[in-house]
Amino acid sequence: MRNISLLFRSVVKSLILVSVLSMAAVSARAQDVKEGASLFKQKCTSCHAIDKDLVGPALKDVSKRHEEEWLIKWIRNSQALVAAGDEQAVALFEGHNKVVMTPFPDLSDDNIKNILAYIDDASQAPAGGDGKTAGGDAAAAKSDDVSDFMLYGLIAVIVIAFIVIVVLNRVIKTLERIILNKKVLIEEEEEETEGKDYLGTLKKLAKNKKLVFFFVLGLVAFLGSAGWKTLWNVGVHQGYKPVQPIKFSHQLHAGVNQIECQYCHSGAFKSKNASIPSANVCMNCHKYVTASEKYNGETSPEIQKIYNALDWDGQKYGPNQRPIQWVRIHNLPDFAYFNHSQHVSVAGIECQRCHGPIETMEEVYQYSPLTMKWCVNCHRETEVNHKDNAYYDQLIAAHEKLKEGDKITAASLGGLECGKCHY
Repeated sequence: MRNISLLFRSVVKSLILVSVLSMAAVSARAQDVKEGASLFKQKCTSCHAIDKDLVGPALKDVSKRHEEEWLIKWIRNSQALVAAGDEQAVALFEGHNKVVMTPFPDLSDDNIKNILAYIDDASQAPAGGDGKTAGGDAAAAKSDDVSDFMLYGLIAVIVIAFIVIVVLNRVIKTLERIILNKKVLIEEEEEETEGKDYLGTLKKLAKNKKLVFFFVLGLVAFLGSAGWKTLWNVGVHQGYKPVQPIKFSHQLHAGVNQIECQYCHSGAFKSKNASIPSANVCMNCHKYVTASEKYNGETSPEIQKIYNALDWDGQKYGPNQRPIQWVRIHNLPDFAYFNHSQHVSVAGIECQRCHGPIETMEEVYQYSPLTMKWCVNCHRETEVNHKDNAYYDQLIAAHEKLKEGDKITAASLGGLECGKCHY
């Protein structure tokens, strides 16, 4: 019994040590890659992609082609290296038509190392349809809710493991004392009936107040943890993927055919709502595209559903038209105000930032948790680019008029927008 106790304690201590070290390493690496992904999107995506050439060369495996110290100098001021006659810098500059790379003196060494860590991480992932990694911002990929829950969960496991060790030590000592002091009595009871032995042991354990206390404490902790997790996820519909009346593939339209999101969702850049396209937008293409080559000359069944909704006979629209009843996927509470145009047009945020790698989805699902914490964290990390931005230019002009004592009306600050009052 004593040998079992010592072996159990050794194994548990080893597991705790490995868990703590793994948590620290994974957290540090994830933070580096996450910060690098954010900086890469801000500073690099206008000229570079991971696995294809844009204005600049593809950056896949760039750390294998150049030393880190040289890459830091090149990113911070490439022309300084060229002017100094650095052979790698001169060769790279002349090999790409002498296109001057924008200097980034504001980036620290740690910032650049985080960007390189993100590039290394993205270089190992499979490529998506637009030249980025299939996860897109999901390299930022995961919700902070998940990371925090994993961290607190691991801490809770360590605390519970410690409590279990203490309880088991107490139980083992109690059992050893019972065995030594009551050995004769136990042997006699075992001869009489095995059932009575079990009952007697349970009664003796039930009289151990410390054992009962720790058992009740563990049960309360388990039920509390399960209840907290359940309550925390009430109203969170991440991963929700309803069945739609027409099997519309975003992978085919946005990925393979590379149709811009705002061709169909035209309200995203000028309205609060992105809007679901009307069937006549579909007919801009599907008057001619019927996919009949895949169905022995017959119109695709899914495209035929559009024709049926519009009462289209191939030549003209009939009188029995009806709307396509799409099922809404992303729902915010009525008290939450979200304006697509302010995020898309003013902030310049890509659709994938919230909706995930939409160009790879055969069926669309809710990618982000859409919780208040998720939105607040995004607002904390996103920089406001006010230069040459009409929205902020209008605010600055209004403030200047206020300083001069001129009259300013609510209309000057966007007070005539319908969405200010009407949801």
